[in-house]
Amino acid sequence: MTKIIMDCDPGVDDAIAILLALASPEIEVLGITTVAGNVEPDKVYENARRILALVSRPDIPLAKGCGRPLLARRGNKTAVHGSDGLAGVTLPESPYGYSEKHAVDFIIDTVMSNPGEVTLCPTAPLTNIAMAMLKEPGLRDNVKDIVLMGGAAFRRGNITPAAEFNFYVDPHAAHIVFDSAEHITMLGLDVTHKADIRAGLCRELEQGGAIAGIAAKMARGYAEFDPFLHDPCVIAYLIRPDIFSGVSGHVDIEYESRRLFGFSHAIVLDVQSGAEKQCRIDEPHINTTIITDVQADVLMSLIAERILTL
Repeated sequence: MTKIIMDCDPGVDDAIAILLALASPEIEVLGITTVAGNVEPDKVYENARRILALVSRPDIPLAKGCGRPLLARRGNKTAVHGSDGLAGVTLPESPYGYSEKHAVDFIIDTVMSNPGEVTLCPTAPLTNIAMAMLKEPGLRDNVKDIVLMGGAAFRRGNITPAAEFNFYVDPHAAHIVFDSAEHITMLGLDVTHKADIRAGLCRELEQGGAIAGIAAKMARGYAEFDPFLHDPCVIAYLIRPDIFSGVSGHVDIEYESRRLFGFSHAIVLDVQSGAEKQCRIDEPHINTTIITDVQADVLMSLIAERILTL
């Protein structure tokens, strides 16, 4: 069983990622942390509370994190999730209360008390993760892995031609994480653009109960603006890594150029005649597995099958 912390900004695809994780026996969710991203900080936190109430999971710790990027005054919200973050689908208010511990402290305390066991799963701007790594340098050596949704190594961005949304909102945080981490598994637009909702996901979910029906309704509203389920790819990778493939490399995040703000520049290993040769002579630190492909039909079936069990 993989122990994870989900760091998110719900967001429809974050919501479906949470449902997928909670429906999967291979995953133990040690906690959920929220960060400013798709919508305002209070909204993403409230959305996470309501999602946990929807599935009756008051046992999952929830902590609110950073309300703005590291250096920018405010983040860039996106309209694809609607003004409320859940495509206009109103969930019942949560009756559950949570501690006042900050998300950064929750991440640090959880990882350091479970050395080598916790995988961080950010599906949002990396502000909380960067702050945790700065506050506790030992986090680098005690986290099992960082499996994240963000970036676009070999394709155009989705918020600007150069950048994917999560990295664009806080490229300074993304730079810190990629520069500091021992290892990262990056599921960016290269692979998430193959997770197409229009392949029949909603029809399958609509055959299920109330929770699956709500997931379908959110997904239909979201798909009017973005037909790709980016964030659930992170959880699906932990459940079925065999349906994914990628390359090893190094990723730099651009945070100075206005035109390339948030650009993820990938340097990959060149494999020739069975020998690995790096593409540059300055020998970058190869610490990232860049996921580039997925068996999309298996992925969408997995998401539907698991959520239908809730």
